[in-house]
Amino acid sequence: MVEPENKSVETPRSDRLQKIPVLNFATFHMGQTSDANSTEFDENDRKNQEDAKTIAAMIAQFKPTIICVEVPWEENEELNQEYQSYLSNPEPTTYYGEVGLVAFEVGRLSELARLYGIDHKMGYNYMIGEQIENAIDSTTYKDYFKDPFKFDTELTINLDSLPLLDKLKMMNHPKFLDFLINVNADILAFAGTENGFEGADEAAKYYQRNLRIYSNLNRIPMTVNDRVFVLSGGSHTAFLNEFLNRSPKYGTVDVFQYLK
Repeated sequence: MVEPENKSVETPRSDRLQKIPVLNFATFHMGQTSDANSTEFDENDRKNQEDAKTIAAMIAQFKPTIICVEVPWEENEELNQEYQSYLSNPEPTTYYGEVGLVAFEVGRLSELARLYGIDHKMGYNYMIGEQIENAIDSTTYKDYFKDPFKFDTELTINLDSLPLLDKLKMMNHPKFLDFLINVNADILAFAGTENGFEGADEAAKYYQRNLRIYSNLNRIPMTVNDRVFVLSGGSHTAFLNEFLNRSPKYGTVDVFQYLK
């Protein structure tokens, strides 16, 4: 797979107006998930666990001082109890899938005392366009879901066929991240009744959820000496990139400097 050209390079802080570097990393859920779309992955398979540890070692080269994961903010105490157990006995754990398999190991290698859960749960209806009489643009809506990748041959929807490293490279590809925003939110704006905005209103809920996740990130005390690693499902990564890239506080780091 051809890696994307990315001009987001890690430069000296003095050249980035003292912005805090953030390695915002997209993954699929390596355990059970309520997401509408999931990727086949046996988190109990020893080979998969070893592959996840290899990915963690790559990410640890970033030398994070703060690690944020897709665990609800209100579960931080439980998260860190699990993490402390892992530090005492660093055997693979399926706690929140990728959190236990990847983030815990990155934290251990980075000698961090704790992690931060920044997720905020909010429900919304992925399938609203199938449940209403769509009077906005049902043609575009249906055509998109029939084959969402037909307009971009660089991407593949068959992630299950890829080894873990290649799968994560695809998920962190800028065009794939754009796709995740579209398929999870923007395409819903093509669905609605004659005088209604049902699709757009559902999409707004997903924007709201991700803005709240971003707000939780901003609750964490940090300075320009910190280095932040965020591990979350791909659609959250995609939204966070949008917010981070416009932020006066943060500077995003090219994932492909470490995902090799």
